Amino acid sequence: MSIGVNQVGFEVEASATDDVEAVLNEPVWGPSTCAVHRGRRANPYHAISEPVVQAATYTFKNTSDLCNYKQLTLLNHADGRNEYGRYGNPTIAAAETRLAALEAAEDALLFPSGMAAITTALLGLLETGDHLLLTDDCYRQTRLFCQDFLKRLGIHCSIVPFGDNQALQRAIQPNTRLILSETPTNPYLRILDLEFLVEIAHRHGVKTLIDTTFATPLNLRPLEWGIDLVVHSATKYLAGHNDLLCGCLAGDKEIISGLREYQGMSGAIADPACASLLLRGLKTLGLRIERTNSSAQVIAEGLEAHPAIERVWYPGLASHPDHAIAHRQLSGFGGVMSFTVKGGGEAASRFIDALEIPLIATSLGGAETLVSQPALMAYYELTRQERQALGIQDNLVRLAVGIEDTRDLIADINQGLNMVI
Repeated sequence: MSIGVNQVGFEVEASATDDVEAVLNEPVWGPSTCAVHRGRRANPYHAISEPVVQAATYTFKNTSDLCNYKQLTLLNHADGRNEYGRYGNPTIAAAETRLAALEAAEDALLFPSGMAAITTALLGLLETGDHLLLTDDCYRQTRLFCQDFLKRLGIHCSIVPFGDNQALQRAIQPNTRLILSETPTNPYLRILDLEFLVEIAHRHGVKTLIDTTFATPLNLRPLEWGIDLVVHSATKYLAGHNDLLCGCLAGDKEIISGLREYQGMSGAIADPACASLLLRGLKTLGLRIERTNSSAQVIAEGLEAHPAIERVWYPGLASHPDHAIAHRQLSGFGGVMSFTVKGGGEAASRFIDALEIPLIATSLGGAETLVSQPALMAYYELTRQERQALGIQDNLVRLAVGIEDTRDLIADINQGLNMVI
């Protein structure tokens, strides 16, 4: 049997490589199948899981082999072969291929955190004198980076109210290069009108970058709506187990190629062990999102009808301000909801402390249901007036539903609310 070298430099039997290539060339896979198989690469161990290639540097057989690699690199044809760990790794490449497939993107980049993905995109796409637009419901650390750090580089930022389409149009300037937003947002799960955003951005020649961490590619794929670049905190749903930090960007090959070069220079690279854990988590993404979509909808409906609750924010409810947009754009409404508890901040705390299944923690998207009081968890250092100016009430609770049995979560939530009534 003949021996060949596959795209990641392993010596493997040709028949094994051919089998993998045949699988990878399957043209019409659904997202759950992509989450399990895309990016799968042949390996000398015939292992079903992608090996963790823990390498800082890579060898060449001889000078001719090196020169051939360099020539292919100049022609952008050296895919699969690596020279140094900062510029590529087989395990990371497998994860990036799978992420790109999930987003229906031409290419994707893996980062050590979601913030690393966002900051790399902003620093790689913008330069001194450029103007950036972002909506006021963006992740707080993203807003602070844009307002404070980018300002030092001569990159100006304007913040517009989420959902105010007229304000967005008025804020666009001749030097506006990028619009950054999220959908769904945190903590009120606002849903961006992607059709409107894309139309305005294209009219003015402005790129768009959207964070869809809360949605995942299973519920929304913004690139299919015309968005240029998608970012995820893959720490959350994509990894799914609350045991790693990573982020990703996905988009067309030209944009990602430029950002890949910048990533290599800046050193904001992921670790192959992290990529391996992400690949493991992605395999159950479809199952986990199906469960959290279903559970969250039932829980949100129950909360809305409960006498101890003032208001619930969940895109799957008709009462949500963006329900119509969500119904049009999303294939599922996600696992996160926010609600206000009657009786103020102390009542919200009593409810949280009475819960037995949800864990008090920041973040979301893992197997465990997590609960938090944003005024204390994320905005503790601010005064009440400062929090209220940001729309954060003392009695606001955010619930990130996990994969536990729905009936157990409902029973636990009800007994917790009994402490409030």
